Amino acid sequence: MFFPFVSGLATGLSLIVAIGAQNAFVLRQGIRREHVRTTVLICLVSDALLIFAGIAGLGALLAVAPWFISVARAGGAAFLLAYAYFAARRAFSPLGMEASTAATPTPRRTVALTALALTWLNPHVYLDTVILLGSIASAQGETGRWVFGTGAALASVLWFTGLGFGARYLRGFFANPRSWRVLDAVIATLMAVLAVSLLLPLLG
Repeated sequence: MFFPFVSGLATGLSLIVAIGAQNAFVLRQGIRREHVRTTVLICLVSDALLIFAGIAGLGALLAVAPWFISVARAGGAAFLLAYAYFAARRAFSPLGMEASTAATPTPRRTVALTALALTWLNPHVYLDTVILLGSIASAQGETGRWVFGTGAALASVLWFTGLGFGARYLRGFFANPRSWRVLDAVIATLMAVLAVSLLLPLLG
């Protein structure tokens, strides 16, 4: 059972360690030290649920229900565009940058809902985590697929915990409001690009 576990861990890390909307949000919350535990917990629990749902057969169901992915694309794109707008507004507002250093903390409920939206409204989560990981896991055998899933879930735990709680070491750099401008400008651009990438298949 060692090989399926390591295979799941490596595959999970290869899929999750990439620049994306979810990771950018976790990084930002980690730098601010704002509701980090809530953010990390939502992301890793959501990933685990999706991974094991894929192993249990949800991936096969989604493969024959492409309309679900289309709905997720449209909803995710709308949310990302809205998030990009607010990030861009922070980037062009010096006052907003000062607030980002925690003068006006974001309510926990808002942070939690944003983390949930960035996870569950992302169609790539269903394509990669549910369908792809579910397919790879099925090749590990009846018992091996659950061990594979455990390894993939552990990858999420390690990544989100490290990203969320490790980001605080960048706080010195982000003590400068200009650094927040750059970060939010990058986040706004990333969210907008991801939104367009989600909409293109629908328009084609």
